[in-house]
Amino acid sequence: MSTKYIFETRMLVRDYECDIEGIVNNANYLHYTEHTRHLFLKECGLSFAEMHRKGVDAVVARMNLQYKVPLRCDDELISRMGLTKDGIKYVFQHDIYRASDEQLCFRGKVELVCLINGRLGVSEDYDRAFSKVLADDSSHA
Repeated sequence: MSTKYIFETRMLVRDYECDIEGIVNNANYLHYTEHTRHLFLKECGLSFAEMHRKGVDAVVARMNLQYKVPLRCDDELISRMGLTKDGIKYVFQHDIYRASDEQLCFRGKVELVCLINGRLGVSEDYDRAFSKVLADDSSHA
């Protein structure tokens, strides 16, 4: 199954993100995916911090991670993202490529749910912000 990407961003691997083996530490891929989601939110007109102030928190419920080929210091990466909705869950597909040769380095499926004032719920703000990309996705189903 191929992912329909709705957003992408580029980043550089910094030396402090690498471990003693000279490769990106596995936890840093989660930082890359989170940063990608936050940039996507901004593009959709939402602020993660402002949503929190309103009592709406999108939190990770589940992750499935696959490490393919390691990134190294000074590599440029391309973080590409797809989005679907499954019930109350937003399902983000993250693929990270090494920019120099488009080699797939990481694949992650991240499921988020919304807590509204601490209780599991549906966020009209997130649904509205994501409506165009989710509508585009359902029209291709």
